[in-house]
Amino acid sequence: MEILKAQRAGFCMGVDLALCKLNALIQQAEQRNTIFILGSIIHNPQVVREYAAKGVITVNSPDEIPAGSTVVIRAHGIAREIRETLEQRGIRIVDATCPKVTAACMQIKKHTANGRALLLYGEATHPEVQCLLSYAAGEALVFDSCQGCEQLNLDPAKQYCLAAQTTQDKDILQSIIDCLQQRKELDVTILHTICDATRQRQEEAILLADKVDFVIVAGGYESSNTRRLVQVVRAHGTEALHIESAAELPLDKLRHYARIGLTAGASTPKEIVNEIERVLTSLQEHNC
Repeated sequence: MEILKAQRAGFCMGVDLALCKLNALIQQAEQRNTIFILGSIIHNPQVVREYAAKGVITVNSPDEIPAGSTVVIRAHGIAREIRETLEQRGIRIVDATCPKVTAACMQIKKHTANGRALLLYGEATHPEVQCLLSYAAGEALVFDSCQGCEQLNLDPAKQYCLAAQTTQDKDILQSIIDCLQQRKELDVTILHTICDATRQRQEEAILLADKVDFVIVAGGYESSNTRRLVQVVRAHGTEALHIESAAELPLDKLRHYARIGLTAGASTPKEIVNEIERVLTSLQEHNC
């Protein structure tokens, strides 16, 4: 058995920045109040548990945060209306929103300011999508597939702009762009909002899938970019399994593969990736 690991398996820049801000806040000597996070700081349960053990409280509603407290804005960002509510209540905000998400928000704000409706390729219930939508000045339509876009009843009398959740599939986005551009009667401005790190991970996953018989994708089950990696690998005809930890590895099944690939989502700690690699390596040595 041979094990091939993707070079970009582990935290992306946005996740690193978010956790650095949270760590700095925890370490501040003058920090006396409880630190709150509105939603998981990143979509990884091990990381969330680690910070809970340090006294950081994750809440699901701004109403759960006492006035005068400190709240860290997660990497996915929050809706503008929620931010304004927190500010009005005198809550100290530490913004750990991924810069790529912030940049996408600013593009949407700029291009919808003059009346363009937003077409957003993404998962409607995902926190990042809720953040992006809040920056649209007017009408906004969300869809999660090329077919979903095709089914929209778009009005040729209106102007549109197309954006994507930063962790979406670049190939599907291109199919959506191609479909819209074929409709000559539509005025659609294309906004390029998929993160470079996401694109690079997807491209690397495709290259990995071509070299192996099976791919392990490590990351939280709530992680959109991790789920996308699984979809990308499977779309290229290679079997893939999404796991959160080494304990979930189906060792008996994996023994029968000659080449196994390992990659991970952008919110997966290197420690988890390394542990999975260690278990696979021990399985490899046992098979020899």
